Amino acid sequence: MSEAIPEAVGAVPPLAAIHVPRLSVERATELGDEDLQALCEATNAAILDGGGFGWVNPPGQQALERYFRGVLLVPERELFIGRADGVVTASAQLVRPPRNNEAQSHSAQFMHAFVAPYARGHGLARLMMLKVEERARAQGYRVLNLDVRETQTAAIALYEALGYQRWGEHPAYARVRGKLVRGFFYTKVLKRDGKD
Repeated sequence: MSEAIPEAVGAVPPLAAIHVPRLSVERATELGDEDLQALCEATNAAILDGGGFGWVNPPGQQALERYFRGVLLVPERELFIGRADGVVTASAQLVRPPRNNEAQSHSAQFMHAFVAPYARGHGLARLMMLKVEERARAQGYRVLNLDVRETQTAAIALYEALGYQRWGEHPAYARVRGKLVRGFFYTKVLKRDGKD
């Protein structure tokens, strides 16, 4: 007769027991009720975890719904949503310069990116970044710019791993919980002049 061996506390589960979510990223042109609800939930979780793309405290469900519906109406903005197993758990925006800014018409901005804490560690942020870059290239942008709080160490590591170059720093970029936080500015050349 064999005895069952109890699992050790903190033991790593067998590979078959580890769930790897199916990831996808898409450009959203509309948001159904279920997707909007999931996006707002993910946003709240990211804000509470310290990565709320400007918000320090969750603004409430109605404010978030209005915000994301408004993003879809702005011609210079494109909303990207990331999914883990079909559920929206991440978001980012590609922002084009206004038409009257001809001098900077070659560059776009990557903004307001987050992955909900419960969906991190599977590569969704990287996939989203690559999809936004792909879209920016397809639209003819040669440069993609972004800025980030110094506290967003995982995002900074990702940007640098993808070839973004830090070009500047703002010593009073944000105020979070009464404390000033530095901000870092990054850029990446997507296309060289005369090359695709």
